[in-house]
Amino acid sequence: MEAVRKRQARSSRVRVKGGTYFFTAVTYERQGILTCDKNVLLLREAFRYVKKKHPFSIDAFVLLADHLHCIWSLPEADDDFLTRWHD
Repeated sequence: MEAVRKRQARSSRVRVKGGTYFFTAVTYERQGILTCDKNVLLLREAFRYVKKKHPFSIDAFVLLADHLHCIWSLPEADDDFLTRWHD
């Protein structure tokens, strides 16, 4: 049943080339690891790395202790936001 739910969730995502997307990402077990300066630097470096490999713009970003919210805009001919998260 879990696999069915995952497939349904994936298939219901709207993908638009050059689109703007809102994301929320939560830390494992909601641990408050995003208040540590070292972890924030690692997160920034990860975003820089992915942006070089797969360009996108970060339009808004909110960082809290156990999760983050962000709004990304992708290049005109691109709708692959998942690759950016998985990289």
